[in-house]
Amino acid sequence: MSTTTPPPLDPAIALALAADPDAVVGMTAEDIGVLRARALPVPEHEVTRYGTFERSDLRFRSAADGVPVPVVLLRPVQTSGPLPVLLHIHGGGLILGGPLDDLPATLDLAARTGCAVATVDYRLAPEHPYPTPLLDCYGALVGLHEAGREWNLDPTRIILGGVSAGGGLAAAVALWARDHDGPDLLGQLLVCPMLDDRNTSFSAQQMRGVGTWDLTANATAWRAYLGDAAGGPDVPVHAAPGRAEDLRGLPPTYVDVASVETFRDECVAYANRIWQAGGAAELHVWPGGNHAFDFLAPWATLSQDARGARLAWLRRLLLDA
Repeated sequence: MSTTTPPPLDPAIALALAADPDAVVGMTAEDIGVLRARALPVPEHEVTRYGTFERSDLRFRSAADGVPVPVVLLRPVQTSGPLPVLLHIHGGGLILGGPLDDLPATLDLAARTGCAVATVDYRLAPEHPYPTPLLDCYGALVGLHEAGREWNLDPTRIILGGVSAGGGLAAAVALWARDHDGPDLLGQLLVCPMLDDRNTSFSAQQMRGVGTWDLTANATAWRAYLGDAAGGPDVPVHAAPGRAEDLRGLPPTYVDVASVETFRDECVAYANRIWQAGGAAELHVWPGGNHAFDFLAPWATLSQDARGARLAWLRRLLLDA
C-alpha cells in the first residue's frame, strides 16, 4: 500500500533542522534574489584550512563561449606531487552559490588523501541557462587536464564531484566528456546530486513541504535552468543526467542521498542504471537524513558516518589507481 507519509528524521538532524531559520523548503522564482542576498562571504581561513592549503586563482575558458571561468585551486602545503585533484562543483540549485561554498567537507577529504581541490565558479541560471553552467564546468575540466602539470597536479587522477546541483552538473560533465572524447576521469563523487528535471518520482511527492528543498523549490530551479522545456519530453541527458538510459563508459561512481529527501529515488535509479550497464557504483541511502544533512549538522553521528564512507571510497579509488 503506497503512502505519502515521509520516513522519520534522525533525531539529531531533526533538532538541527528545527533550529535553522534559513533552511530552504519550498522556493519560487521571486525568492532567488532574496536567497542570493542572504549569502555571506567565506572567511579566507576556511578557504585555506588555516594555511594548510595554498590558494591559486586560475581561469580556464568555457566550452560554451570561451569566456574565462574562475577556478580556485587549493593545494596541500605538506604534500609532494604530482597530486590527484578533486574537481569540485558547488551546490545551490543551479541558481545560487559560489565556488567557496560547501568547501570545508571537500578540503577535509583532500587533507586526508593528499589531494588538491579545484572548485569552479560557473555561471548561474536563470541569467545563464543550460548549457552554459555545464560547459563552464567542462571547460574547467579540460583546462585542468591540459595545464595540470604546471600546477603539480596529476591529470590522470582527476576525481569529478559536487554537492546537490553541483553533483548533478558533475554527472552531466562526465556524460559530456564521455560523449565528446573528453578527458578521462578517475572517478565521480556525487553527493545528494540533483539529476532529474521531471520531478515526478515517488520521493519528490512524498517529501512535499518536508525537510529541505522540496519539489516546489526543485521545479523552480529546473525552470530557471531549462526554461519552458523543464519537465517536457525534449530535455537532453547532458542537461538532466537522470534521463540517461545508457550509462556505459562512466568512471567508478559514488552516489549518496538521504531517505528523507526529494532526490532519493532518482539517485537510487541512477546508481542502478550504472550497475545495469556493467559499471562500478557505490550507493548509500542515509536513513533519517534530509537533503544535505551533513552540511546542516556536521557534528551528528549520521553525518560523520556519511563523510567517513566518502573518505573510504576515495581512499580505495586512489589506492587502485
